[in-house]
Amino acid sequence: MLLSIDWDAFSGTRELVFDAPIWGTPDREHDRLAAWQTRASKRGSGWAALSSDFPLYGGWQALGQYAGRPAFVALSHSDIWPLLERFPGPVLNVDSHCDLVSHSGDAARLRPGNWAGLGLAAGLITHYECRYPLWHAELPVAEGYDLQRTWAELSPLLPASLRQRITLERSGSLPPSEVSAAVLVQSPAWTSPAHDPEFWELAKLLKAQPLTPPLDRR
Repeated sequence: MLLSIDWDAFSGTRELVFDAPIWGTPDREHDRLAAWQTRASKRGSGWAALSSDFPLYGGWQALGQYAGRPAFVALSHSDIWPLLERFPGPVLNVDSHCDLVSHSGDAARLRPGNWAGLGLAAGLITHYECRYPLWHAELPVAEGYDLQRTWAELSPLLPASLRQRITLERSGSLPPSEVSAAVLVQSPAWTSPAHDPEFWELAKLLKAQPLTPPLDRR
């Protein structure tokens, strides 16, 4: 099993924070840094001003159990394709987004929002599970808040042949043994720069090899 860890499963937000990227954001250079500078300036000074609205949720420390297995780090999920080719089979994606379909633009172009759907269609992913974090249960706007609602929105956009190979779940548990490799994805448009030190700490602990260099906003 390939374990995919999107840092936005831990670097999150609270309810009713209306400038939070979980409401929807592009993934441009501006969104990865300047948009966060704007959010911070509205709240005070420095990245620490983000902490009340954009907390770092617990559980990321448990990912250290995968140290010693093949591990990789990437800027974006759009960079994951070489790992799908290297480790074909089931994928568990710990993420705040399902990454199964893109709602705009060319649906066949690999992007952070559709890599899993394209991997399933290509046969590189035999079964895909998106595991939403527990804090989604307190955030009605989040995909993981109401899994039935999310699946009802997703399923018409997916071929019937793919639907039976997809599982959506909200859980804080991690697989204990069946992980063959792990990839840590920064997703800086969605994750607070205040949590970059912990992100880099985890990447170092895992001895993660870079697929693409993450953005250093420390």
